[in-house]
Order: sequence, then C-alpha cells, then structure tokens
Amino acid sequence: MKVLIVGGAGYIGTHVVHAFMDNGVETAVLDNFSSGTRKNLPGGIEIFEGDIADKLFLNKVFSQKWDGAVHLAAFKAAGESMENPGKYAENNIAGTINLLNAVTEAAMPAFVFSSSAAVFGEPEYLPIDEEHPTVPTNFYGFTKLAIENLMDWYAQLKNFRFASLRYFNAAGYDIQGRVTEPERSPQNLLPIIMETAAGLRESLTINGSDYDTPDGTCIRDYIHVSDLADAHVLSMQYLLDRKTSIKINLGSEKGISVAQMADEAMRVTGFNFPRTVGGRREGDPARLIASSAKARELLGWEASRSDTETLLSSAWAVYERLKRKF
Repeated sequence: MKVLIVGGAGYIGTHVVHAFMDNGVETAVLDNFSSGTRKNLPGGIEIFEGDIADKLFLNKVFSQKWDGAVHLAAFKAAGESMENPGKYAENNIAGTINLLNAVTEAAMPAFVFSSSAAVFGEPEYLPIDEEHPTVPTNFYGFTKLAIENLMDWYAQLKNFRFASLRYFNAAGYDIQGRVTEPERSPQNLLPIIMETAAGLRESLTINGSDYDTPDGTCIRDYIHVSDLADAHVLSMQYLLDRKTSIKINLGSEKGISVAQMADEAMRVTGFNFPRTVGGRREGDPARLIASSAKARELLGWEASRSDTETLLSSAWAVYERLKRKF
C-alpha cells in the first residue's frame, strides 16, 4: 500500500504519518508548511511541498500511483471561522474541491477525510451518534459538513469511496516521544493549557462559566491524537477491503469540563497557573460527548489512550522543556 497524507506535517497529520508507517505502509506527505513542521516527520519520508489551492501541483502529485489519500489540510479554529469565513471557505471548501477533483481524476481507490463533531452543532441528545442531526453552529463546522455533502455526490457520480471521520477534541502527543515540536498558535484547550503551565501565556482564559453544566464551563470529549491516527489506518483498510463509504464518530465517550481539565493539568504539571473567565465564544455548545459504537463495530477501533492522565502527561512531555519561570 502507498498512501499520501495531505496536511501530514501538521499536529494531527504527523501522528497519522507515524501510525501508517508503524503499520508498514509506504507513506508520503503533501503540505504547504503554513502551520506544520518538518521536524516532527520521520527522516527520509517523501515530501511534496505545495498547496491544495494549486490545481496543477495537485494533478502532478496525483499522476503518481497511490492506493489512498488522507485529507487533513484544513483550518480548524471555530472562533476564527466566525470572524473570517472567507479564509475558511477558500481553503476548507474550495481547496478540498481541487483535491477531490484530482483524486477522482486519478481514480484513487480510497479517501479518508478529517471531519469534525462541529458538523452536529448544538446536541439534541447525548451521546452523539452518526444519526444525530447536522446543524452546525459555527462556520468551521459548516465547511466540514459542506465537504461531506460534496463527497456524497462524488460517491454517486464518480465511483468514489470515502471515510469521513468526525473527530471530537483531539489532544495529547505521541507516547513514544517522536513528535517533539508543539503546535504553532494553537486554538484548542489542551495546548493552551500547556502553554500556560509552561509560562508562555500569562493566564488561561476560560470562555464562559455560565453554561448549563455542573461547574458552568463547557464539557468536551477529548480523544488522544494517536487513537485518532489509528482510526485513519483502519478506515483506509476498510475502504480498500469493503469498497463502501462510511461516516464515523471518533471520541472517548467521556466528558470533562474545561475547569476540571485545568485542575487536572495543574496536578500533572505541578504548576498552579493563573486562570481568568472571559465571555462565551459564539457557536460553542455546552456539552459534546460522542458515541463511538459504530467505529468499534465497523473498524474494531478503541480509544485506548484517551484517559485524562495520558492526554495531559504526553502533552506535558512536549511542553515541559519550553517552560519559563513565573
């Protein structure tokens, strides 16, 4: 098998690269390095540097023989998407259309797409399964759902097979210590907590403390990035074996609040860092918890590393060396 990881130099992408290579798969990376880094990639891996906005570049790369591709080249900050929707439309939607056209022109057998729980919007029930209505409450989630809808049509019209993996909250780092460079300008809770514990931020800002939850802060389902990465390998094999498309939720099926996660981070890191309360972010649901029953049933997948201790300790192993004195 030969697989191309689009966006493979990013935070999640790097872990996906390692997962495929750990399973003996010949793997290459396509990335524009706007947010990713070469330092986290295995030595000697084939790299195609370019952008999914460049159709000629994509056609050249996909003229090679590939058994499948994984698409992780998206902007992912929900808050930013509400402030700058054009940026997200151009990259996440238009860029993906370019990629889908290149993939279908090359008659690639399998395509794994990095989707998001943001496609669901405000939960009507918990845990959220794949049949839950999709009504995004932020523009980022809209872009992911728009792509899922596009892929449904391509599957009907172009003999195209895909797996859409609806991530809940990715967190943590490679337990073997192979991913050593942290995310650039992170927008998600765990890396922001780590930067605060390391003294790179003055304080942790909690966005809203008046939600309908026990402590007033949002509850989220956190999944270890290496568990996510394993699901990509299993999904690729599923597509090649079964030749049918799937949409799958990926979460730990457990919820923890923002305030609880901050408390646990103080324990793990040993730093009693300051925190403040800010206003709510537009489009943030109070609770998001996954049902991953379908992933277990179809892929034989389990979230085996997604306990809070492993999430935090694996992240702190990366950020601890950056720490500054308060």
